[in-house]
Amino acid sequence: MTHGNNLTARVLSARNVLDKPLPNQPLRRTQVAECLVGDHTGTVLFTARNQQIEMVKPGNTVIFRNARIDMFKDTMRLAVDKWGLIEVIEEPAGFKVNENNNVSEVEYELVNVPLEKPKKPFKEERY
Repeated sequence: MTHGNNLTARVLSARNVLDKPLPNQPLRRTQVAECLVGDHTGTVLFTARNQQIEMVKPGNTVIFRNARIDMFKDTMRLAVDKWGLIEVIEEPAGFKVNENNNVSEVEYELVNVPLEKPKKPFKEERY
């Protein structure tokens, strides 16, 4: 949906939602966690994968670089792929998280709007 977002946020909570071995590679695992992160404008669920999970522990302040917004079950989720970066910063965030505005609680619906047929251009008649 959108990409290239940079954001400094505080991690409020984290819970593991998936932990399973990869098929044909029993020594490697796929892990996914949902983390509620926020800043002074509001909160959003961040989908952390594998090594990202260690960085998004509750209480940490993190910088998401080149993050994107994905839609999952008609709600917004923040994600960082291989082109992005998550950085844990030592100093705590200097803002109070607005927990009253969770954009991941809003459900969106895709609506197809039919395009109007292009009108024929006005043709000037010559007499």
